[in-house]
Amino acid sequence: MKQTMLLLLVLAFAKALPAQTIVDPTLDYYLPQNVSYNPDIPTPQEIIGYVPGKWHVSHDKLAQYMMVLADKSDRFTIENRGKTYEDRPLYLLTVTSVENQKNIEQIRKDHVAATDKDAVDNTNAPIVVYQGFSIHGNEPSGSNAALLLAYHLAAAQGPEIEALLKNTVILLDPSLNPDGLQRFATWVNQNKSDNVNPDTYDREYNETWPGGRTNHYWFDMNRDWLPVQLPESQARIETFHKWLPNILTDHHEMGTNSSFFFQPGIPSRTHPLTPAMNQKLTREIGNYLAEGFDKIGSLYYTEEDYDDFYYGKGSTFPDINGSIGILFEQASSRGHAQNSDNGVLTFPFTIRNQFTAALSTLKAATNKRKEILDYQNQFYKDARKEVSGGAIIFGDHTDAGRTDALAEILKRHNIKVERYLGNDNIEGKFFKEGYSYTVPKNQKNSRLINAMFEKRTTFQDSLFYDISAWTFPLAFDMDYVEYSGYQKMVRSAPYNGKINIVGESDYAYIMPWNEYGTPKFIYNLIEQGVRVKVAMKPFQLEGKDYDYGTILIPVKNQILDMHELHYMISNNEKEYKLGITSVNTGLTEGIDLGSRQFRDIKLPKIAVLVGEGINPSDAGEIWHLMDQQYDIPITKIDLADINRKDLSRYNTIIVPATYGSPENEVIDQLKTWTRNGGTLIGYRSALRWMSSSKLLPLKFKKTENPAKNITFEQRRDHSGAQRIGGAIFETKLDRSHPIAFGFKDDQLPMFRNTTLFVEPNKDSYRNPIKYTDSPLMSGYISDINLEALKSTVPFQHNNYGRGDVIGFTDNTQFRAFWYGTNKLLMNAIFFAEQM
Repeated sequence: MKQTMLLLLVLAFAKALPAQTIVDPTLDYYLPQNVSYNPDIPTPQEIIGYVPGKWHVSHDKLAQYMMVLADKSDRFTIENRGKTYEDRPLYLLTVTSVENQKNIEQIRKDHVAATDKDAVDNTNAPIVVYQGFSIHGNEPSGSNAALLLAYHLAAAQGPEIEALLKNTVILLDPSLNPDGLQRFATWVNQNKSDNVNPDTYDREYNETWPGGRTNHYWFDMNRDWLPVQLPESQARIETFHKWLPNILTDHHEMGTNSSFFFQPGIPSRTHPLTPAMNQKLTREIGNYLAEGFDKIGSLYYTEEDYDDFYYGKGSTFPDINGSIGILFEQASSRGHAQNSDNGVLTFPFTIRNQFTAALSTLKAATNKRKEILDYQNQFYKDARKEVSGGAIIFGDHTDAGRTDALAEILKRHNIKVERYLGNDNIEGKFFKEGYSYTVPKNQKNSRLINAMFEKRTTFQDSLFYDISAWTFPLAFDMDYVEYSGYQKMVRSAPYNGKINIVGESDYAYIMPWNEYGTPKFIYNLIEQGVRVKVAMKPFQLEGKDYDYGTILIPVKNQILDMHELHYMISNNEKEYKLGITSVNTGLTEGIDLGSRQFRDIKLPKIAVLVGEGINPSDAGEIWHLMDQQYDIPITKIDLADINRKDLSRYNTIIVPATYGSPENEVIDQLKTWTRNGGTLIGYRSALRWMSSSKLLPLKFKKTENPAKNITFEQRRDHSGAQRIGGAIFETKLDRSHPIAFGFKDDQLPMFRNTTLFVEPNKDSYRNPIKYTDSPLMSGYISDINLEALKSTVPFQHNNYGRGDVIGFTDNTQFRAFWYGTNKLLMNAIFFAEQM
């Protein structure tokens, strides 16, 4: 006990101590007093080799300990729900009493079934709590606290833990981001000194690019709860809908000079679809957290920061699904001990706070069990009253792949989706069998459907922690209608999956560029040496219209013989529904197939700039798009090393958003490369230096926002209101321009989160994408910025020597679910020479 008291004093008053006196923690520092523990359950240090906090636990050791507990404790079961991109397991532990474990599947079924009933007696029903840790890998106090929480739940003895386990089913997710956790643990552990040095300049606290926050493809996974594009997200969302937990906690870290935050967030920034009772219960749970922190003397705050608006975050997603999501933010040591405004912040201290938050949540869940269960029941009961009938119909009659991708997201959320069977014009939009779906509104997750499909342009507050709009059919550039009479339009017969049979031709094959999977197929053809051309003008052949961007594959003089080419084409048609047609004549109405208006497409050889100075999220989204969606190889070149690389092996270089400008010699190298025939594609902030260096001359529109009648206290809110956190805007396309090939109409919703307003070129044909005079479709933008945005352009192209420079003001592959504008990057890659 004397040793424990000494450790507490050291950690509490570490500010006054020199670095070398920071001592290793003991288990007693963390665990509640007056609790006995089963000696048959191994402690963390017996398995991983040290008390949590001495080192940062790697994911493999974290997983090892969880496997041991599942083997040693009959309170635990463990399942592997899949694997990350780096093949790490996605473990989930189900923790409850021994008696509950014997009947766990029936408990789950009963719990879910209760949400479908109008009247339920929850007197004896257990509450379900999902506790998730460290979705940002470099916020590791959560996953390290999971070691202690798991030990406590497995080994603690006495009436208090027995009552907790009897009345609670705990879904323990010890690492929401295994790849990021492993990356960060490796960094801080290999840079730790024996005499822990809290100097913020030390290498330990300054991890290299891209850092450990993200997953393998550098995604912030705490934005993927709604889009569910990543395997880690898909696993946890499946668990969520399988169990419908009553509380979900999301353990994070924030700036080193802070304390500890727990929700609610700022009240005015709660999404209007979130029930008021949700926030009331969150506050009441917060009282238990305050009690826990008061007991150990830790500082905290609540309702002064963060928000509950975007439903794609872990702490907000539960709120639209009848659960209560709670965000925890612990000041980060970002290593083993770091100087802060509050003294030396040690890693063990951060772990203890997270452990305290986890235990306090379970105490609140047990004590408020029936009230929270009743709230969940009322949530779904109220939802059933809000809907009567009708459906949302969505689709794109030219692109089954993109349509199917949206349907897949909905299915992952247990939303019922049906094939639309028919070919009909509804409210001016054409919906085609095999290319359209219906979403009945009268179903369990009707509120989630509303959250995913709504367009919102009015808000209580003008500040947002994240994006203010995510309307899914707009993100996918889908036609959609809310239709009350859809039952009349849907046939009972199942969709028969009609397949276009491509006959063998000895002349040519033609296909539209519209299908999402077409670039993947065309790349494969060209890579194998097949010549492919693109049509610069529309034409008609055999009674069928072919649009700008139609693909032509001649049969003669190819590296593959006629039969090999047909085999390859027909197989891809079966898999991707590309709309390939075999033709036996080159004579058309319009441009003939031998016309010069059919231009050769070269094999893309692509590099993307990465490393210090590059936004890792933007770079990762490009990498993921090419690697996962299109199977097109892409070389990642570190910006710091580019001068030592032979760029002549690439014909396309993509520059994601940059922090500042590269060195002049780098810009000169890119100029020379572009002048010799390369295509340089820049995004967002990169356009600033691309313009000033004359690679892509642009005129930026400036806005003024004078701070009139603004107090000192209001100054940050005043400037923050001019930020575009993420909203959706309408653009008009010139469909004859190669950047617009493959889009079926001239309206395109585009995502924007920058205030880069580019004036249109004086030559109108150089402005193929232009914001309309009333561009706001969904989300928040200030009046000043909205006025500035009107009639500006999000895209520009410049011929530079024998090469091309292309710039986008905003991200066209945002968070991997903005399928509707992915084609813009593909067009820039494949058709730059035609611009």
